[in-house]
This record gives sequence, C-alpha cells and structure tokens, in this order.
Amino acid sequence: MKVGKKDDILTTVRLTEQLFEDFKQEALRDKITMRNLLERAMYLYLLDPTFKAVIKNQLHAYYTGSIK
Repeated sequence: MKVGKKDDILTTVRLTEQLFEDFKQEALRDKITMRNLLERAMYLYLLDPTFKAVIKNQLHAYYTGSIK
C-alpha cells in the first residue's frame, strides 16, 4: 500500500523529555526517524501477534508515563 501526502495524518504525542532525548541519541546512531520507527511498529503491531504481545506486556511502560 503506497500512501501519499494527501493520506497522511498529522498527530502529536506527549513524551517524557528523558525518553525523547534517549530516543534522539539512539536514532541518530541507527539512522532512523521517529516516523519510520512508528510506522514500522504500527505495521508489526497490526500484523504480528508476537510483537503485539510484547508491546502489550511491556513492564517498563511507566518510563513513558503511559502507566501510572
């Protein structure tokens, strides 16, 4: 499926500053953008039950502030 700019959705995500700083450093080393990571993760989440289970069972979600 090829998606053009007309089909793109602009969204915002609130992240902890430390999480974003850690990601930026790793992303520069690995040469990956947040968009690339998010698109790949969403694709795997939708199509790979094992990946989905790993994400759902992540114990360190408090790092992102999504679990209190």
